[in-house]
Amino acid sequence: MQGGGDPGGSDGARAGDVAAGATDGVPGRPHRVVVLVDENSNPFELGCATEVFGLHRPELGRDLYDFRLCAAGPRTRMRDGFFTLTGVGDLSAADTADTLIVPNRPDVDVPRRPAVLDAVRRAHARGARLVGLCSGAFTLAEAGVLEGRRATAHWQWADDFRARFPGVHLEPDVLFVDDGDILTSAGSAAALDLGLHLVRRDHGAEVANAVSRRLVFAAHRDGGQRQFVERPVPQTRDTSLAPLLEWAQERLDTPLTVARLAARAAVSPATLHRRFRTQLGTTPLAWLTGERLALACRLIERGGTGFEAVARLSGLGTPANLRLQMQRHTGLTPAAYRARFGPADARAAPIRGRAGARTRPRGAQGHARARGDATTQRRGGQAGASEPGAVTAP
Repeated sequence: MQGGGDPGGSDGARAGDVAAGATDGVPGRPHRVVVLVDENSNPFELGCATEVFGLHRPELGRDLYDFRLCAAGPRTRMRDGFFTLTGVGDLSAADTADTLIVPNRPDVDVPRRPAVLDAVRRAHARGARLVGLCSGAFTLAEAGVLEGRRATAHWQWADDFRARFPGVHLEPDVLFVDDGDILTSAGSAAALDLGLHLVRRDHGAEVANAVSRRLVFAAHRDGGQRQFVERPVPQTRDTSLAPLLEWAQERLDTPLTVARLAARAAVSPATLHRRFRTQLGTTPLAWLTGERLALACRLIERGGTGFEAVARLSGLGTPANLRLQMQRHTGLTPAAYRARFGPADARAAPIRGRAGARTRPRGAQGHARARGDATTQRRGGQAGASEPGAVTAP
């Protein structure tokens, strides 16, 4: 398999740029993403990174990233000998990365090659953003860059990881952890969740939605969602949440409570909570808060709607609550989010409410929550709640 090419270029973005979710690398090229492939890496995680960061996006009119592969040697045997990777750049490509991705390593008990660990340390020292997919967190921890930091990994490695790296704050029950300049994901498909989270953090919710549609993948699963579902997801019409979710998405600007959602679904509030846990891995309140935030982000990105109207249309209620929720979940104020992701002609607009046309969200598969924060919502977290069970804006 051929890949990569001459790494070229110069040093990547510095710490302040990356931590803020920078979209650009050095002048003259997009933000550079480099995947460091080592012996026995999993082809699936490599494929996830390639799909999210490496494909051309003609529908967007531009390439979002400059994507490269690198390896410690000229021939890299992938997991279980499925194929051998050749023709990629050497480890010097990692020295040009704005984001360096370390994929899965099934042999977690085998120490990584010193050259690989050194490449990770150099990238971290110059401010590159680091991403560990699945057991790639072991490589980051072995390099010493996770000491005192928050991280996750595949749940089956949790006990081993804690025993070997007690200085790392492991969160084994989430899909991914965004700790600013270091991000880690759980196993397998969580790599796609983290990849889309990075696109959303770098380019906004609308672009992340476009990429997710190209991937035919749900636009957003919250980072705090469980890694696995304890029971099979029911498939009958009577228990599916899809009709309720669509109904709620069309009424985000109205007072919605858990009791009202339960009444709409003709179940008790306790049963509704169980179905959300089983089918979505979250709570009604956390889901609804995310949907409202997603709508607010899209309205800001499209422009033409003041913050007061955005707060009202999204159901967040007031500009103060809009600001609180956006800072909590994206790390940006509404004004800063508009400056980064809004239309060019709206970036200098004054911060005041303006009447705007009523904007309804799209269906369930078209939504994404814009989160770029350095915290991960825990399972069943109630971000933005004013009281238990409430899903209305304060």
